[in-house]
Amino acid sequence: MKIISGGVCAAQGFKANGIHCGIRKNKTKRDVALIASEVPAAAAAVYTTNLVKGAPLTVTKNHIANGIAQAVICNSGNANTCNADGIEVAEKMSELTANELGIRADDVVVASTGVIGQPLDITPIATGLPALAAGLSADGGEAAAEAIMTTDTVKKEIAVEFEVGGKTCKIGGIAKGSGMIHPNMATMLVFITTDAAISAQMLQKALSADIVNTFNMVSIDGDTSTNDMVTVLANGMAGNAEITADGADFDAFMKALNTVTVYLCRMIAADGEGATKMLECKVSGALNEKTAKVVAKSVICSSLLKAAMFGADANWGRVLCAIGYSGASVDVNRVDVTFKSKAGEVSVCKNGAGIEFSEDIAKKVLLEKEIEIIVSVGDGDGTATAWGCDLTYDYVKINGDYRT
Repeated sequence: MKIISGGVCAAQGFKANGIHCGIRKNKTKRDVALIASEVPAAAAAVYTTNLVKGAPLTVTKNHIANGIAQAVICNSGNANTCNADGIEVAEKMSELTANELGIRADDVVVASTGVIGQPLDITPIATGLPALAAGLSADGGEAAAEAIMTTDTVKKEIAVEFEVGGKTCKIGGIAKGSGMIHPNMATMLVFITTDAAISAQMLQKALSADIVNTFNMVSIDGDTSTNDMVTVLANGMAGNAEITADGADFDAFMKALNTVTVYLCRMIAADGEGATKMLECKVSGALNEKTAKVVAKSVICSSLLKAAMFGADANWGRVLCAIGYSGASVDVNRVDVTFKSKAGEVSVCKNGAGIEFSEDIAKKVLLEKEIEIIVSVGDGDGTATAWGCDLTYDYVKINGDYRT
C-alpha cells in the first residue's frame, strides 16, 4: 500500500469539481462541490447521532437505501437544517444534479454544511450547477475539498493504492471538520471514493466497523453536529472480483480504508477551530477496548486538559481528573502518564502520583504542534487512541460571531 495523489479522483472513473455559486458572501470561496462516478457505485454511509438532523441526511438516507449512488452534491455556508422547506430543497438539489449528469435523482448523495436555521435559497445552486458539472475533472478533487470547507483552514484529502485479488485498487477521501466535532458518528463531512469492487452490504460493514476506532474517537469541542456524515462510493472499475464476504480481500480493503480515515481524523483534529496543537491520547493496559476508549475520549474531551496543552503546561492532574470522572473501571493508583512530542518525552505521573520531572523539558515537549498523551491504566489488553486539539482564545472568537 502506498499514498498517492488525487484525493477523491484518484480512483478510476471518478471526477470532481468545486466552484463559488453565491451561497457564501465571499466570492473568493468555493461553496458547492460535486463528485461523480462514470458508473453507478455501491454506497454506504453513517450519520450524526444528533436528534436534530439536517434535511440532506434524511434525503441521502432514503436515496442510498438500495445501496447505490453515482454522485455527491455538497454546499457549504448553509446547513439546510431546521428549515420548513429543507427536504424540498435537498430533493431539488438532487434533481438538478441528476439532470446535469443524466442520472437518477435517487442516485445522488446530498450534503450541506454551515449555519443552522437559515433558509437555503436553491437559486444560486441551480444557476451554478451547469458550470459545476461542466467543470468535472479527474484533477478536480482539490477544488471539491476546498468547496466543502467552512471554518477549516486547510483542505483535507488523501488517497492510497492497494491490491485486492491481484488487481490494483485505489481509495481516496476528502473531509471537512473544524468545529462541532465530538463523538459519536458523525461529526464531520467525509466523502470517500474507491474503484474496488465490493458489495454494498460489505461496504457498509467495513465503514461501520472502521468508524468506531476512527471518526468516533475525534473530539474538538464536545458539540455533536446536526448535519454530518461519512459516505463511501465504490464503483468497481478496478476490475477485482467483487468482495462479498469476509476474507483476505475484505481485510485488504479494510486496511486501505483505515489508512484513509485515520489520516483524515488527524487532519481534522489538527485543524480544530482556533487550534494550535493536535493532541493524540494513547491508552493501554485497560481491562478491555471499551474501557480504553472511554478513558481516551474523556482525556481528549477535557476542556481543562485542552487549555493546559495550549499553555504548554504539564498539568498531569487534569489527565487523572478526566480519567476519574470518565466512568471507566480503572484503578487510579495504577495510572501512569507521559507527554511526548518530536522534542522528546517526559513522564509526569507514576501509579497515580506525581513524580519529579523537569519543567523546562516538559515545556519544550508541549510547545510542539503534535503532542501524544500516553496513558497506562494497568496490565490489561485494552488499548485505544483518540484525537483532539488544544482550546484557545481563538475558538471563542470564531464561535462568538459565527452566524453574523
